[in-house]
Amino acid sequence: MTYNTETTLLSPWRRLRDFIAESLSDNEADFTVGPIGRSLGLLAVPMMLEMAMEAVFAVVDIAFVSRLGTNAVAAVGITEALITVLYALAIGLGMGVTAMVSRRIGEKDANAAAQVTGQAIWIGVAISMLIGVLGVRYAADLLALMGADDAVIREGRGFTAILLGGNASILFLFLLNAAFRGAGDAPVALRALTLANGLNILLDPCLIFGLGPFPEMGVTGAAVATTTGRGIGVLYLLYYLFSAGGRLNFQLRHLRIVPAIISRMINISIGGIGQFLVATASWIAMMRIVAVFGSAPIAAFTIALRMIEFAFLPAWGLGNAAATLVGQNLGAGKAERAEKVAWQATRYNALFMSVLGLASFAFAPYIVELFSSDPEILAYGTSCLRILGLGYPLYAIGMIIIQALNGAGDTATPTVLNFICFWLVQIPIAYSLAVIAGIGPSGVFWGIIISESLLSVVAVQVFRRGKWKLQQV
Repeated sequence: MTYNTETTLLSPWRRLRDFIAESLSDNEADFTVGPIGRSLGLLAVPMMLEMAMEAVFAVVDIAFVSRLGTNAVAAVGITEALITVLYALAIGLGMGVTAMVSRRIGEKDANAAAQVTGQAIWIGVAISMLIGVLGVRYAADLLALMGADDAVIREGRGFTAILLGGNASILFLFLLNAAFRGAGDAPVALRALTLANGLNILLDPCLIFGLGPFPEMGVTGAAVATTTGRGIGVLYLLYYLFSAGGRLNFQLRHLRIVPAIISRMINISIGGIGQFLVATASWIAMMRIVAVFGSAPIAAFTIALRMIEFAFLPAWGLGNAAATLVGQNLGAGKAERAEKVAWQATRYNALFMSVLGLASFAFAPYIVELFSSDPEILAYGTSCLRILGLGYPLYAIGMIIIQALNGAGDTATPTVLNFICFWLVQIPIAYSLAVIAGIGPSGVFWGIIISESLLSVVAVQVFRRGKWKLQQV
């Protein structure tokens, strides 16, 4: 009797352990059949962990760089605001890749999915070369354009030049991971980011502070460590891809340029790129408004944003899982199942983000204190975390619905919504509250929460109309 009781008590934990193990291993599950919760979970676990790994990059860098002083932190924050433009390109292109690959996988056409991936590689090569040359040449000018003073430019130009010059490590990590996610091979992307993060964590203190045989490079060392870690992660993805593993079954012949596929991918991705350029341009504007009030608010905003990424990126991982399932189920001709996926993922994400929002509000000062003891930074950072934390439940809904639209290949609609909510609402409100009304940096934080909440409400109304089900990819 005792044995049976213990077995009964432990079996749910064993089932959970087995489920997590299955989600993190290469599997051949068909995500267009069976319980939606199971399919969503198998994809969401590795994708949420993958996005958490992405957040670790930024937090690790800022944790070490914060020991170098306010100017170093400000340099990282301003550069990251610039890098968000690159993220916009990478994520936007990744949307097109995920939508096309997932649709082909849903249609049971693995050869076409691999061909899409081959075209994405060529697009990545062209873009990374252009950004690399311009980024190295104009690093100092870009920092000045963002409002950095001479001290910040002197300390941060090397960091900016290396990150932009090595942008291929960022771009290909996003593009290849998007292909694997679309195919349903999410554990591959997770392994690549885990490898990249491990190397970054090891190299960061060595290159920043000159430990052992390594040179002391200061804030520039953080960029070298990050670029090296990401680069090794990309090499792992390429190795896995060319070994014909997983659902893509990629071969050299898939690198043959197919203009029709490239054209279609660009058409889909333009909406995604525009969507994130609009959003990231707004974030750059937020940083520029905060910069009016000095280096301390910039440093506080930078630290707060790093911590917010811990909430947003794992939640975005759940959105990526929803996008993949929506695309695959539309490819399989199961539009109603695709819609059910979106609503179920929305419920999960709202619960997850609500808990994190409460934690952010309650522990805000302790979180900021982990990175800086400066009274000004502590005050501004605490204010940012608490104000933005109030909107987490509504952000959660918008994240999933927007990603569901993207997974269906309807990237144009979220672009329009972003333009309205961010450029026509967020920037004017943030500036009016912070500068004109004299509230200061807190006005920027309130502008963000108002616009993000509006985006979620409008996105739900658009999704309910169902036009995304007819999108051709």
